[in-house]
Amino acid sequence: MSHELQWSRRRVLAATLAAAVAAPSLLRSHAAQAAEMIGPQRWIELFNTHTGETVSVAYHDGRRLVASAVAQLERVLRDHRANEEHPIDPDLYDQLSAVALESGRDARFEVISGYRSPHSNARLAAAGSGVAKRSLHMEGRAIDVRLKGASCTSVRDVALAMARGGVGFYRKSNFVHLDTGRVRSWQG
Repeated sequence: MSHELQWSRRRVLAATLAAAVAAPSLLRSHAAQAAEMIGPQRWIELFNTHTGETVSVAYHDGRRLVASAVAQLERVLRDHRANEEHPIDPDLYDQLSAVALESGRDARFEVISGYRSPHSNARLAAAGSGVAKRSLHMEGRAIDVRLKGASCTSVRDVALAMARGGVGFYRKSNFVHLDTGRVRSWQG
């Protein structure tokens, strides 16, 4: 055998052996990449302080929203004054989950206000309750909450740092307003 032929066979054998050893790790990395693209399941618990209702659901399965869970969330977030439901912006659920994660807490929230019908919002605004006449609550894009186990001050600070929408801090009433509108902040 010539020296060149032996060298080629050694290279082929070495390359084959290297590929065989690397194959399982390549497969794992593809699986890991697929898992990253899918993402983790997202879970949230909401307790409505006005109705006493609680819902605890995985609202996102890692690929898409879970319709039955979203329906349960919308039921708890309904305008309790008018008993009227409305679609809620899914980004609001993600924002709540992110605030809880950044706060080092489970995503367990007390809800002071979710969806508000235009009629309920107009009544509250007329009563001088500090309610905006064109509130994002009427679009299902705002929520007033407390995060269980965290101070409202810390929730406000985390939400402000995330800069994912509006953040209102109501120290006297002890809640934080979060919305999916433009980034802004205020105190009530």
